Amino acid sequence: MNANDTPDMSGYRWPAEWEPHAATWIAWPHNVETWPNRFAPIPSRFADIIRALARFEPVHVLAGGEMVRRHAEEMLGGLPHVTLHDIPTNDVWIRDYGPTFLQGTTRPEVVAVDWQFNSWGGKYPPWDLDNSVGGHIARRLQIRRFSSQIVMEGGSIDGNGHGTVLTTRSCLLDPRRNRGVNPQRMEAWLRQYCCAREVIWIAGGPVAGDDTDGHVDQLARFVSPHQVVVAVEDNPRDENYEPLLTNLRMLQGYRNRYHEPLDVVRLPMPAPIYFDNRRVPASYCNFYIANRCVLVPMFDDPTDDTALRILQPLFPDRELIGLPARDLVWGLGAIHCVTLQQPAPGNRSRATEEVPRAGAR
Repeated sequence: MNANDTPDMSGYRWPAEWEPHAATWIAWPHNVETWPNRFAPIPSRFADIIRALARFEPVHVLAGGEMVRRHAEEMLGGLPHVTLHDIPTNDVWIRDYGPTFLQGTTRPEVVAVDWQFNSWGGKYPPWDLDNSVGGHIARRLQIRRFSSQIVMEGGSIDGNGHGTVLTTRSCLLDPRRNRGVNPQRMEAWLRQYCCAREVIWIAGGPVAGDDTDGHVDQLARFVSPHQVVVAVEDNPRDENYEPLLTNLRMLQGYRNRYHEPLDVVRLPMPAPIYFDNRRVPASYCNFYIANRCVLVPMFDDPTDDTALRILQPLFPDRELIGLPARDLVWGLGAIHCVTLQQPAPGNRSRATEEVPRAGAR
């Protein structure tokens, strides 16, 4: 691959999720095997997500094939600001197989990084349709596409909009994605394709029931350039307790190139949820930040209210919307996993270089 053909050499940046969106992309559910014996409520859950988002920004829905499109049309009922696209998919996890959108630093432009997708290390074939989605979206939007041979899932990386990428060793260094990869090579790829200047590695250690090998969007998320929320388990007898404590301590010990710490906010976990004697990966970190709102998964748990109380001050200018996700998480993902932000075009050249906070040495 030619380094001159990568985004870092072409004047782009990866904007943070809280920056203005042009739209959100979602894939309409149709694969009943994703929610064995419990698919019936899932289309309604997706309709809830789309209705909530359509109040604040356009929503593009992948609904490839006549049956899928007809079902989406019936459920959405001509909802304003929603566009259906005849783009086929194997499944709904567009966060992981969709493109990573970058923003121009010298001109108002958005481009797409089209990664390779192999279904989380070859776990759930087939994935050919999902792997083609990035190219379909780039062509539909008529934007520049950077094609990468690197296997990467969008839920495995998080960014602060200033060149810092948060990720996990357990996922990004998994040889089933990219054979023989080491941290140095992965950081080079993140510099090339996500325009990263710093990479924060946490151990990962997937939450119980997670099949992604530790996606960071279940574990820790940026909510501002210097602030992260991190999932914590308060019950020392729970299997999540030690792995999440390790992640917490790693984030608390991190210092950036200006020797500044992160502002780390603890976000509790809900009580364990089981379906058919299998624990599912329920985490409040799987929220989605949209224009003027944040969609937060709710699990019919007393901790739901606590999570909302913790998150609300972190998003003072946005409406927090709790949406039912207990059925959704039987598919082993939640709201962030099924949404993908398309940033608005912008010229943010002055925002590309992170600066030390007042009083930093």
